[in-house]
Amino acid sequence: MRKLILIEMVLWLIVASLGWGQKTTVDWDHNVADFSAFKTYSWIKPVRPSPSPLMDQRIVAGIDSQLSAKGLQKVESGGDLLVTYSGGIRRETSAVATGMGGWRMGGMARIDPVVENKGTLVVDLSSGQNKSLIWRGVAADTLSDSPEKNTKKIEKALDKMFKNYPPKKK
Repeated sequence: MRKLILIEMVLWLIVASLGWGQKTTVDWDHNVADFSAFKTYSWIKPVRPSPSPLMDQRIVAGIDSQLSAKGLQKVESGGDLLVTYSGGIRRETSAVATGMGGWRMGGMARIDPVVENKGTLVVDLSSGQNKSLIWRGVAADTLSDSPEKNTKKIEKALDKMFKNYPPKKK
C-alpha cells in the first residue's frame, strides 16, 4: 500500500514538473532571402518595457550581447535592423492538493491555491528599410522573487532565441 502511494506521488511530481520549463519560440519572415546581409542594428523604444529599469538594462544588454556575437554592429540610428522588445507579467492561480492517501484511496486532502507570476519576453527585429517585422523570438517562464534568478532566466531565454540566428532558408 505504501509503495502504491509513493509511486502515485512520484508520478504526480513528474507530471507537474513537465509544465515548469521555459518555453521559447522563434519565427521569421521566410521571404527574407539572406539574414546574413544585415550588418548593423539600431534600437527603437520598447512599447512595453520591463517595469523595472534595472531589468530593462539587463534585457537590452543581453540582446546587445547576442546580436554582437552574431556579428552585428550597433549604430545609433539607421541600422539595417530595428530592434525592440516587450515584456509582460501575468498572475496565474492554480491549486495544489496536499494530504495522505489521495482521492483514490479515500484519504483526506487539503487544496491550497498557488499564485505564480508568469513572465513573457518578446524580441522583435524589423527591417530598417521598410520597418516590417522579419524575426520574432518569444520566451515565457515562471518568475522568481530573486532578480538574480530572473536575470539568469532572461539570459537562458535569449540564448535559446538566438541559437539559430540567422535563420537558414528551408
